[in-house]
Amino acid sequence: MTASTPSPALSVTPLAASLGNAPLAACRGVLSVQRLDALQREWSGLTASAAAHDLGWMRRVAVRGEDRFRWLNGMVTNTVNDLPANSGAWNLALNAQGRILGELTVWREGSGQVSDALELEIAADQYEKLLAHFDRFIVMDDVELQPLEEESALGLTGPCAAQVLEKMGLPILPSALTRLRTVWNGLPLLLQRGYGLLAEHYELWIGNASIPALWTALLAAGAMPTGSKGLEALRIAEAIPAYGIDMEERDLPQETAQMRALHFTKGCYLGQEIVERIRSRGSVHRHLRQIEVDGPLPAPGTELRFTNAAGVEAAAGAVTSAVELPDGRRLALAMIRAEAELRNQPFFYAAEAATGAATVRKTPPGQATDLQSK
Repeated sequence: MTASTPSPALSVTPLAASLGNAPLAACRGVLSVQRLDALQREWSGLTASAAAHDLGWMRRVAVRGEDRFRWLNGMVTNTVNDLPANSGAWNLALNAQGRILGELTVWREGSGQVSDALELEIAADQYEKLLAHFDRFIVMDDVELQPLEEESALGLTGPCAAQVLEKMGLPILPSALTRLRTVWNGLPLLLQRGYGLLAEHYELWIGNASIPALWTALLAAGAMPTGSKGLEALRIAEAIPAYGIDMEERDLPQETAQMRALHFTKGCYLGQEIVERIRSRGSVHRHLRQIEVDGPLPAPGTELRFTNAAGVEAAAGAVTSAVELPDGRRLALAMIRAEAELRNQPFFYAAEAATGAATVRKTPPGQATDLQSK
């Protein structure tokens, strides 16, 4: 969710369109609200209370047809056939060479062979690319991809998200990557709980015209309004990579270190041969890591350097995204070469006519309580 100069080709999310003069910026393929409060307050809402925010860049696609399970199971890296009812799994889409084409969540709804429904959830900046990719592989299959364009989503994130939902008369989902359909103010609403490490992440899908009323209700129930920059800070702190920012088409799945996207016993899928070859025969030569920075905030693409075993300065990797938290700490995600990581020494870099140092964080973000808002 990077902010950049707004493009006239980008659509405005339903929430952003309803907020009048709020500052907008490009965000995952749309124009969204960049900032709704000071970063300190947005961070506090996300990590210590509850924050309401835009998710209007997400898109949903129904997968229909009798062959939908077999076909989709062969197109993505995680299991489809074994998904429990009303649950989801994060996936990568690969090409035949095992390179990452995009990320998506697959959702299974209902129970029973006839009523089971499948949906894809894709960010707007990958939407057309992935749909075109999937469509190429629907040949003789009874499969139809049907975009669901009549609804948009708001997010509710933070350790007190459940309390906000209760005040609104909405149910609580006990675990991540589950969903249910309910009713709010007489309107159908889809409630989903996403993946997170420092906070609970909820998605509330409702008809586009009802987004302003739902936003007002979330704030009235105690959620703090938060823009895309605050949400991006949390994403980096949670070390959750985003495609097009931290992952690119040249990358292999194991290089991202996101093993939650891979299922090794589900059977064949596009790119599976490469994934299995890496698993069975060895490792990759670089990994996406979360690093802590001591120095000026490095821009994406900043090269990290290290001193190798021969005492010679060499490339260690590159920063993919970075953020300065309200307490002054600087975190980044970076693709790090294995040989540099094994040296277990600080990296160094140049930024803003100054130099800085960076170290790989050893504690998983979900256990890093020092990142919580104070």
